[in-house]
Amino acid sequence: MKYDLMTKLGDLLKDPQAVEIIEKYVPGLAKNPMLMLVKRKSLESLLDIPQAKDAGLTKEMLENLLKEINAKKAGA
Repeated sequence: MKYDLMTKLGDLLKDPQAVEIIEKYVPGLAKNPMLMLVKRKSLESLLDIPQAKDAGLTKEMLENLLKEINAKKAGA
């Protein structure tokens, strides 16, 4: 399965390979207790959340993260 900006955060967090890469971009995210509030949101919709912006989340970052996750999955 190829991930994109419409992928739900919760779906990514179920994939250990994806979590490893997410942690590289946003250390500590996978263990953040506030994650329960946004697991059902698409990655793109996270960009509208002020806390995500404050954490430095950008569309470019998400696109790079997805590119790396999809490349790793394709090579696995």
